[in-house]
Amino acid sequence: MENLLEVNNIHTFIGQFHILEGVSLSVPKGSITALLGRNGAGKTTTLKSILGLTPPRDGSVLFNGEPIQGRRSFDIAAMGIGFVPEHRAIFRDLSVLENLRIAERKKGDFERKEKLIFELFPDLKRLIKLSGTNLSGGQQQMLAVARALVPDNDLLLIDEPSEGLAPVLIEQMMEAIQQLSAETTVLLVEQNFVVASRLAQRYVIIDEGHSVQDGMMSELVQDKATIHRYLGAA
Repeated sequence: MENLLEVNNIHTFIGQFHILEGVSLSVPKGSITALLGRNGAGKTTTLKSILGLTPPRDGSVLFNGEPIQGRRSFDIAAMGIGFVPEHRAIFRDLSVLENLRIAERKKGDFERKEKLIFELFPDLKRLIKLSGTNLSGGQQQMLAVARALVPDNDLLLIDEPSEGLAPVLIEQMMEAIQQLSAETTVLLVEQNFVVASRLAQRYVIIDEGHSVQDGMMSELVQDKATIHRYLGAA
């Protein structure tokens, strides 16, 4: 299967701190790949390094076969990479509709994706005029994902989509991500291993700033020793 994204031995610093000390991963086109690891392992920094928000000092990042490390974050996003950050980061003073329209890269993006977005997240259609501050946590998370769907993106980087959600909302979010993966490739950071194992076909484990293992999720689910060693889950 052709890789849409390839990250090769990147090293990323935040200030004087060497956060990523050799992370490599590949994301096959048309897949959901889960980036796993304990809190503080470097998962979010890996996503931000791909986007150039915390630029790698060494190593390479290839998107569609083209090097993107060293480019501005705006230019990387414009190539077709969407980002759903943890803690949602929606514009709370803007309405649902305004949040969606502000995500357009070119005029008419929202209209072209409107049907898909409201099929995935029907609640947002009902709440279209409500401001972000009046949405529940689950509705804000839906809006954050929907906003990344407005422009044409070949790859979505989604950081902790289930964090802080009630079980019923986690199920809704999982169903939506599963459906949108038919439209776009997904690299998913998810602390909840049950959620990650149900969504992703492939996985990469990061431990203390290093990528240590990758493969098929169906095989990892059976590997209790690895799950316990790197994820702390039984």
